[in-house]
Amino acid sequence: MENPLTQSAAKTVDVVIPVYNAPELTKRCIDSVVAHLGESLQRVLIQDDASGSETREMLDHLPYACIEVCRAEKNQGFGLTVNAAVSRSNAFYALILNSDTEVNQNILPQLCAAFDADDKLAAILPAGNSYNRFDFSRYVLREGNYIQTYYLRGHAILIRRDAFLAVGGFDAAFGRGYYEDIDLGRRLDLNGWRFGVHPNVHIYHKGAGSFGDDRIQLARRNRAVYLSRYPEAQRNILLLSGNCTLADFSEDLLKVIEQVFHSGGSIHWFSPVQPSRLSCLQMHGYAARLSIILKVLSRGWQRADRRVTEIWIVPGAPFFLRVLLTVWAKWQGLKILMLEETAAQDPVTKLRVK
Repeated sequence: MENPLTQSAAKTVDVVIPVYNAPELTKRCIDSVVAHLGESLQRVLIQDDASGSETREMLDHLPYACIEVCRAEKNQGFGLTVNAAVSRSNAFYALILNSDTEVNQNILPQLCAAFDADDKLAAILPAGNSYNRFDFSRYVLREGNYIQTYYLRGHAILIRRDAFLAVGGFDAAFGRGYYEDIDLGRRLDLNGWRFGVHPNVHIYHKGAGSFGDDRIQLARRNRAVYLSRYPEAQRNILLLSGNCTLADFSEDLLKVIEQVFHSGGSIHWFSPVQPSRLSCLQMHGYAARLSIILKVLSRGWQRADRRVTEIWIVPGAPFFLRVLLTVWAKWQGLKILMLEETAAQDPVTKLRVK
């Protein structure tokens, strides 16, 4: 059997770095890429999105032979800038990096090996400081040693170039940036592709390096565009169960849960004992404490798209919390689904809307 690292090495990689000002951060990013990934790369394609003179001068004096700089005459925004660079590439993979990221190891062998293990994998994301809130040990590892996600975060993406081009790349509707990556993920998912996060590969992301004070307005505007396209992405399910694991759920229930993820939604699973195994990064598991439940229920007070939209109750759920959530659902006008067991005590198989 062919070694997966040898198989991966036969497929070329171009790094794509869209640049708009922030010369110091950009220089650190480029230096780190060449230092740690140089032997694994074909080219580093830098697309300058009409930056100022300081950034242009820095790019003009880069000492690396593998660098190719292309400049736009006017500012186009993150998505179109990346699209332009990817269109110049002829590599099998494109590693798309924000200019405010830094690499501290050769991340490519492990990332590329994930593709060789899963032919439906379109993109793999390195973990790092942007994922600090996740305990990766609680998530199911798919073949290829990655954790599935349905939420594509774009600061560092290794993606099959053919898959990127087949779905049209980033959408120009998102302008300067924010949510164009998540939108790309939805289109990849709709076309039958998977993507995930590799928990053993890390990259540093400073965040908002090119957006400055406009980032809040940009994010709010583009969130509205995204949700107008995918209203089901606002589905946030509170799932209350007794002490059980993913293996105790029936195939029917798991399929219904997966449909929520495919729509862009999330599951907040409460059990008397904190669930030890979660299927993807959009499944959140908690011990069923009243204080934590109230915290999740209050998420929508600041952002409507985070509001709990449905409550699902599995047989064996704590009686007090079951009553409390039923009352809450009626008060808030939420859909509540009671999951029933068969008479033969088989796993959960039916959903009943109450």
